[in-house]
Amino acid sequence: MRPEIKGLSLSRKKAYFYLFIFYFLLFNIIGCEAFVRKFTRKSKKADQTVEMVLEPQEYTAAQLSKEELYRQYFLYWKSWHDELLNALAYKASGKKQIDCAQEAMKNLVNMSRLLNEDKRRKLEMYISKLEGLLDAIKGDVYGDRNAANFQAAEKLKNNIMRDFTYPKIKNYML
Repeated sequence: MRPEIKGLSLSRKKAYFYLFIFYFLLFNIIGCEAFVRKFTRKSKKADQTVEMVLEPQEYTAAQLSKEELYRQYFLYWKSWHDELLNALAYKASGKKQIDCAQEAMKNLVNMSRLLNEDKRRKLEMYISKLEGLLDAIKGDVYGDRNAANFQAAEKLKNNIMRDFTYPKIKNYML
């Protein structure tokens, strides 16, 4: 007769014990490398040398001609002014409208630096109109005058496009 302990025969307990030992050894031999790597201590790499920059180098951008600069500023002005018109048309936030107007004005000022005195005065007249529009936008906190501001901005854009495209202004550059 075989002795039984708590419902299992002794041979069955031995089989479970050997099976447990077999799986335990199998997992230890194969191992989970990622698991092992996760918990192994990594050596400190103190012997790595850090390359120091002793002489910083300054890379200059390619110098653009006045013609290219004017075309670039004109393109930037046009895109910012279009963005202003969109912001006014779709009732974007006041901050967006103000930023667009300021960027458009900045590019108009840069354009005026490249023109002779006569054309510069004419462009400065448009810049002052844009400043007035900017003040109107800043004063219109609730967006009640978006339609009027849109019309003023559109009229200003058409006037500048009519008078200051590069083919019409190329003879008046410094």
